[in-house]
Amino acid sequence: MRVYPKHVALGCIGAVGLVGALSGCAATTSDHSYRDGDYSADGTYSAPSGTETISVDLTLENDHVMAVTVTPHATEGNQEKFQTRFAGGIAAEVLGKDIDELSVTRVAGSSLTSSGFNEALQAIKAGAAGS
Repeated sequence: MRVYPKHVALGCIGAVGLVGALSGCAATTSDHSYRDGDYSADGTYSAPSGTETISVDLTLENDHVMAVTVTPHATEGNQEKFQTRFAGGIAAEVLGKDIDELSVTRVAGSSLTSSGFNEALQAIKAGAAGS
C-alpha cells in the first residue's frame, strides 16, 4: 500500500522569491494533526469475488476533507456496480468532516467497499501525519 502527498505548498515564499520573502512569514502554532495537501492511497477488501481494490484521492485542509475521489478498479459484476455506487456517494458522506471522525460503514448500498476506503484512509492519515 502506498501513500504520498501529491504536491508541496510553498506558503509565504510563493512567486515572490526567496530574497526578503521570509521576513513576511509569521511563525504560528497549529492545533492540526495532519499536513494540508493532496494524498492518494489504495485500499483492499475481501469480497465474494476475491480481493478487490479501490484508489482514494483526498485533499486535507486543517484536518478536514475538502475533496475526495474514489476510483473503482473492479471491471465486472457486482463489485463493479458496488464500487461505482460507492464512488458516486462518498463525497456526501465525508466532505467537510474532520478526518479523525471518519469511519465509513455503508455508502450508496455498498458495505464491503467501505473496508477498502477505511484502509486507504488510515494510510493517508499516516502519510499526512509525518514530518
